[in-house]
Amino acid sequence: MSEAIETPGETPKAGWRMKVAIFALCAAIFTILWFAVAALGTKWGWWPWQVGLGQMTIEVGPRIALAAVVVSLVAQVIALIKAPRKQAFIIALGATLIAAFTLFRLAGMGAQAGALPPLHDIQTDWSDPIQYSQAIMDARAAQGETNPVLDAPTVPDYAEARWPGTAGRLVSELQEEAETKEAGKGTVYPTMQSLYFDGSPAEVAAVAERVMDRKGWKIVSAVPEAPAADGAIQVEATATSGWFGFKDDIAVRVRPEGGVTRVDIRSTSRVGLSDLGANSTRVYGVMIELEDRADGRRAP
Repeated sequence: MSEAIETPGETPKAGWRMKVAIFALCAAIFTILWFAVAALGTKWGWWPWQVGLGQMTIEVGPRIALAAVVVSLVAQVIALIKAPRKQAFIIALGATLIAAFTLFRLAGMGAQAGALPPLHDIQTDWSDPIQYSQAIMDARAAQGETNPVLDAPTVPDYAEARWPGTAGRLVSELQEEAETKEAGKGTVYPTMQSLYFDGSPAEVAAVAERVMDRKGWKIVSAVPEAPAADGAIQVEATATSGWFGFKDDIAVRVRPEGGVTRVDIRSTSRVGLSDLGANSTRVYGVMIELEDRADGRRAP
């Protein structure tokens, strides 16, 4: 059909070209909604994370975003065919920017995942691994964890396809290599170390609990009224991610050693092979706050 007949004094209409531009904008908005539904549906239990993250986000998501980019670019070309061009072109351009940003964001996340090692379990001292309480272990089992908590975990064989040369290697070795490689760069793998304090285990543990609580983590094991027979105290919490609702468990072990109080920290994801550095960032964040608030140091 031809454009609508214009009468003197009326603003020219873009007609079907405007409809194409609006369709492109709707496609771009749908792309954002797709990823939001994938994440929130996982968090609210509508489907398992393998569907929300694996299928909807990683497999199908990029195709939808790419299609939205193509449609919006076509809409821009169509808008420029003839006058009036401005309004339809601006809408199509906006659609392109939205869709392209989404696609580039996905590409960036994929590149980051490929560049970082397949780590999801981080702690300050692998020579004496922290053991989570039964309450944490029961919660992990109830959720259907895919990452067992082990004293000397290794990278599973299926990681070899994406991270060549890592299958079967100790997680502790990969963590040490990542920290050495990124030392001093301010990245997601700063050096993890035990901390030492002059305060009593109870005092330091209380500070650790306050730090964890302020971060919005759910406290699972609070500071007990009396420490264990050896004087050790372990404070535990669970952190939940904002979008997908992924849960990571954190333990801060506080115990007397050689006349001072020693602190070690462990953070372990329940699902997912790579945490994109989240556990390392979390452990280091607790380290820094404890050092600052309880006057800690990294040597006895």
